[in-house]
Amino acid sequence: MTLTELKYIVAVARERHFGKAAEACYVSQPTLSVAIKKLEDELEVKLFERSAGEVTVTPLGEQIVQQAQSVLDQAASIKEIAKRGKDPLAGPLNLGVIYTIGPYLLPDLVRQVIARTPQMPLVLQENFTAKLLEMLRAGEIDCAIMAEPFPDTGLAMAPLYDEPFMAALPTKHKFADRESVTSEELQNETMLLLGTGHCFRDHVLEVCPEFARFSSNAEGIRKSFEGSSLETIKHMVASGMGVTLVPRLSVPAEALKPKVKGRKEPEQMVRYLPVRDAQDRDPPTRRVVLAWRRTFTRYEAIAALRNAIYACELPGVKRLS
Repeated sequence: MTLTELKYIVAVARERHFGKAAEACYVSQPTLSVAIKKLEDELEVKLFERSAGEVTVTPLGEQIVQQAQSVLDQAASIKEIAKRGKDPLAGPLNLGVIYTIGPYLLPDLVRQVIARTPQMPLVLQENFTAKLLEMLRAGEIDCAIMAEPFPDTGLAMAPLYDEPFMAALPTKHKFADRESVTSEELQNETMLLLGTGHCFRDHVLEVCPEFARFSSNAEGIRKSFEGSSLETIKHMVASGMGVTLVPRLSVPAEALKPKVKGRKEPEQMVRYLPVRDAQDRDPPTRRVVLAWRRTFTRYEAIAALRNAIYACELPGVKRLS
């Protein structure tokens, strides 16, 4: 067997389609199919079940594909070891980030990485948590910045910061002049949430389960609207369609500046308030972590990325070590 054949079976297992796998490997489908058939004959096992328009991995094939990925990781590490001998930080770092972190952390993070480790450019990928975990397992990205909780996949993880949620309300809302608001006070509001697949939606419903109640005497999520991004949701809030919760780093700095008497302030369409608990429990937060495969050998690159993250401003969050 060859590393190329192992790469092919990993691609087919990921894509569940021979044509798409061949495209991902930059070869023709016949070339890929012949190589996989050769490997199956050598091993005397069937790796894939083929049917009309569908490819599934056999139970034994799952184990072999998993081992193949490990072998490919180890083979890639040989090149990494050679690079580390010259410069441990040389070469791009493939970083995944979830949608509700990327737009708010990356601008500062990219500047910090360029200033600190210009020889280590970031190759960035924004996606849902589930997809980033899949890409990590497949070796398509080196590490990912995500928010807990997510399924235990045997990844190495380092906590970065705890980020509080803030309520976003229209400026003419009845709570807009308050210093803070409780989750209980928001439970009868029309709650605007991100669409299914965004982990931040799940985080909001986890820490504020009242939003998921479909009761007849509460508006709550029953009349919610699903937007494609936090920024879209904020525009819907500004137009008076409802309220939402947002992570602290997504709040514009100018929205939290104290008002100075006599100074003309830019018009704010959305008011952001801290969310406190009526029973004096900790306010709702999410924990943001950096995750990577345990077989990933560029330890210095992970450490440099963490240092660059800690060098970012990160207003309003609690940094973790």
